[in-house]
Formats: sequence, C-alpha cells, structure tokens
Amino acid sequence: MISRQQNRDIANTLPLQGVEARLKGRRSQSVVLELLANTIHFPLANIILEMLIEGISDYVLEPDFYILIFACLTQAWWLGSRQYAGRPSPFLGNLIGPLLYTLIELPLEGAAFWQSPNHIAYWVFALLVGGLQQLQLWLPQSGRIYALLVEHLSRTSILLVMYIIFEVHAAPSLEGVAAFFSDDSHLFVSIVITLLGLIVGFSYWTAQNYLQTLQVTAGQLQVYSEWLLGRELLDRAVGDQDILGLARKKRAVLFMDIRGFTAWSERQTPEEVVTMLNACFAAAEPICERFKAIKVKHTGDEIMAVFDRPVRAVAAGKEMRDRLTEQLQDYGLSAGAGIHFGELVEGLIGGEKVRSYDIIGDTVNTAKRLCDAANGGELLLSQAVVNEAAREGDIFFRNLPAVYRDISMKGKQDPIQVRVI
Repeated sequence: MISRQQNRDIANTLPLQGVEARLKGRRSQSVVLELLANTIHFPLANIILEMLIEGISDYVLEPDFYILIFACLTQAWWLGSRQYAGRPSPFLGNLIGPLLYTLIELPLEGAAFWQSPNHIAYWVFALLVGGLQQLQLWLPQSGRIYALLVEHLSRTSILLVMYIIFEVHAAPSLEGVAAFFSDDSHLFVSIVITLLGLIVGFSYWTAQNYLQTLQVTAGQLQVYSEWLLGRELLDRAVGDQDILGLARKKRAVLFMDIRGFTAWSERQTPEEVVTMLNACFAAAEPICERFKAIKVKHTGDEIMAVFDRPVRAVAAGKEMRDRLTEQLQDYGLSAGAGIHFGELVEGLIGGEKVRSYDIIGDTVNTAKRLCDAANGGELLLSQAVVNEAAREGDIFFRNLPAVYRDISMKGKQDPIQVRVI
C-alpha cells in the first residue's frame, strides 16, 4: 500500500502560487508600504532639520544619520512583517524606531541627548501615532474615523513641530511657542498644515473603505472562479492567460460515481439526495485539491477530475474510493471509478458570452466507460495509466496483487485489459 508520506510527496511537488499570493502580495511590499506610509515620516523630517542646523556634509559624516536610518528601517521591517502575517501590533512597533535610536545614541551623547527637543518629539509622536493606530484596531467601524483623523492630524503636525524647533534654533530671541504663532506667516503655515492633515485623513479613510470593498469583492470572485475552474487551474491562468486556450494535452482523467444511486434516489426526497451528494463532493474536494487536480466537475452523482500526471490521478482515485466507500456504507451504496491517460483537447469551450473550461476526446470517453464498468469499491486503470504510473516509481503496485480483467467497450472492436485495484 502507498504510505501517507508518499501521498504527501506526490501532492506537494508543485509550489503554492496563484490568486491568493497575488491578492496578499509579498512581505517586501508590506514593509515598503509601512515605511512610506508611516515609519519614515518623523525620521525624514528630523534628518532635514539636523542637516539645516549642522550642515549637510557635517551631518552625513556623523553616526546620528546612519543610526536613525537603521532604526527607521528596522521598525518598518517589523511592522510590515507583522501586518503581512495578519498580526498587527502598531503601538509596540511604532516605539522600535525611537527606542533603537535612543539606546544607541544615548551612550554617545550622554544626558545631552535629552536636551534636543527633536529627540523628545520623536518619542511623543511615536507614542501618539502608535496609540491611535492601536485604538483603531479596537474601535468599532463607526468610531475608527475619529482616531484616523487625529492620527493624520498628528502626522502632519510633525512638520509643524519641526518647523517650530528650527525657527527657535535659528532665532534664539524667539520667546516660546506663543511668540512663534504671533507671526502671521507662522500662523498661516500652521493653519494650512492642520487643514491638510484633516484632508489627508478623510482621503485615506475613503481610500481604505474602497480598498476594503475591492478586497471583499476580489475574495468573492476568487471563490466563484474556483468553483468554475478549480483552484489549480485558476492559479495557473492568473500567471498565464494563454493556458485557457484550446490545446492538445496529455492528461489523466478520473471518473467516479455512485453505484445504485438512481434506485436509491427514487425513494428519497430531493433534499435528502442533495444532502448526500454534497457530503460526498465535500469529502472528495480536499483530496482533489491536495493532488493538484487541474479540473474537477460534478454531474449528478458523478465526479470527474483531471490530473497532469497518472501518478497523481491514481493516488487521488484510491483515496477518494476509500473515503466515499466508507461514507456511502450508511446508505447501502458504494462507489466505482476508472482512470485513463492519453491525449485530449483542453480549454475554454462555448460561444462568445458563455464558455466553460472542459476536456474533449477519446481519452475522456474511455475513462468514463472504465468507470461504468467498475463494480462498487473498484478502481479500474487502463494499461496506459499502469505503464505511466509504473514508470514514475511503481509505488502503487508493489504490494498489490496483479488483478486484471478484460472489458468490452462500445465503439471499440476488441476488449481492453484493465488493472483492478
């Protein structure tokens, strides 16, 4: 018998890619977004302030510049990674930058570090922005906009605070914040910055709501598309649209249906029939997904699954047969299946407005007739499947008796030999 580990090896030979990866994005994108949308704001203003005060050449030769960049990038990496993993922690994350900057700078500057108002401002804005972002995670949807507006107002206030610090440094005779605001030009800049903060906050709120709507819609469309195409095919089609075009391919086709279904269903209500079928399809679905079925189709009590390799089809067929046989015992029913491997035509079939992804060819017809010829609990394999699966490792047949049977098929002159497992 094939082991569970061998089953997992067969199922996992293809990497996980496709729609989910595209919708989620990459970790690096999340980190860059965090850097640009949040983390870099204060460090950038601080760098410009200190360059103007000390001179560009003098500032870039000091360690302060590189320490601040290191702290900024570290914070962006941590916050972006947490956001990507779905475990945001904005309050603690926003403290990483000022904490690293302080821990490294403090031994270099000593107590003089705290005499620079921009250093204190870094901590104040980190606590304020981090707290407001954390609050938005806890508040209901209706209350988040207020915290968001205050956050963006605080964010734009970075510019105003750094401007005040610069003006006070440039004009030591300026006596406090009140004197700063007594100047009409300073008052003008302050009012504009405040209004811009509110406008940016509203814009961000609108954009976030729109993005959330798009994400929900994309998730729904992904589910509907997987129902029609299957996850494996959908993931491939997202990366290569030409894959949906009609083409001749070599595929392993599996058919499985329920023995005695028609007679049983005549004695049941439609709801009972649908409940039983849905339970069978639900049991088969994860098996097809695990073995990377290209296409899965349900018709009445029948399951059709298409695989790129016979070894996958056989592994999936055995597991599905065993699972459905166990599930159907309570109903006094059983399942039979057949698998054939060969060339067929695969792709979108239909008119201009209504199309479906399907397979056409003698390989499909032969697989269907093998399924029809199988008794309950049997899985019939054509010689093409046996040869190809054996060529890939023969792991299915080493411990199984070689049971063969000749069956006659409509449209074929001579009986064909099949292996029963």
